[in-house]
Amino acid sequence: MAIPTNTYQTYSQVGIKEDVADLIFDISPTETPFVTKARKTKATNTVHEWQTDALADAAANANVEGDTTTAVAAVATKRLKNFTQILKKVVSVSGTARAVKTYGRADEFEYQLSKRMKELKRDLEFAAVTNQGGTAGAAASAPLMASVESWIATNAVSVQEGTAGTTHGATTGAFPTRGPIDSTSAGSLTEAALKNAINLAWNAGGDPKVLMASGKVKQKISGGFTGVATRFRNVNAGAQAEIISGVDLYVSDFGEHQLIPNRFMRTSVLLVLDMDYWAVASLRNFTMERLAKNGDADVAHIVGEYCIESRNEKASAKVADIDPAK
Repeated sequence: MAIPTNTYQTYSQVGIKEDVADLIFDISPTETPFVTKARKTKATNTVHEWQTDALADAAANANVEGDTTTAVAAVATKRLKNFTQILKKVVSVSGTARAVKTYGRADEFEYQLSKRMKELKRDLEFAAVTNQGGTAGAAASAPLMASVESWIATNAVSVQEGTAGTTHGATTGAFPTRGPIDSTSAGSLTEAALKNAINLAWNAGGDPKVLMASGKVKQKISGGFTGVATRFRNVNAGAQAEIISGVDLYVSDFGEHQLIPNRFMRTSVLLVLDMDYWAVASLRNFTMERLAKNGDADVAHIVGEYCIESRNEKASAKVADIDPAK
């Protein structure tokens, strides 16, 4: 194809107006399923404490007519605790950056604040559902909240194939000081293991209606567990039917369980949760505070302080040491 002589093309043209969409596309996930579903409560100290109790096991109870009544020894409540964790993000935007015209946002400072708030939500969810042990912190070290995975110890089911992982939890102390240690040989998640975990939580008095897992573990459940809910939808005669490969509901002998994917969970764990016994306690809700100017920039931070309240870890369970590829 020939180009006429001296045809002026855009490759030589100067001053072409930019064509930039006045939008910013960000697909970073901001869903926080555990924090959203958990109950909310207030902390009034960096050491947040609560109590748990349990009834005596059911047993034979028959008494002789007219027998002398003897008092039964009372068992004290158990006092548990967690430490509030400070989460913070800082924004610093120069005066020039705020003055120039930009695509997709009217004010760079406000835009960066919005991003940091979303990031903090993700950080709180990450701290809540990973294998993080609790610590009080010190003058030069940050306090850490004990996470959900670390709290669950009584009803822990392992599918490991080699050396068992060590499960740390609040059964021997007031809070879990270390997170769980995975097995050196993870195994395949089985439906029998899931049923066992649900049964353990139910026998302890829980009613775990939420199954929470990474996307890979959710796919494992969807791929072949017999307890998954129906994969079909009713359609009108002559209409195109849909093939449904995903599963959002698992049905066991103890009822229906909502299967929720969590992007911030480890792929080696499936949590079986009774959400009535989990809460997020806030000492300070996320708040934006302007910081003193020490130059030609606007500076602010967003800070909040939270911890997980495990109201009774026996009401929940977990399946650990999962290799989702097996």
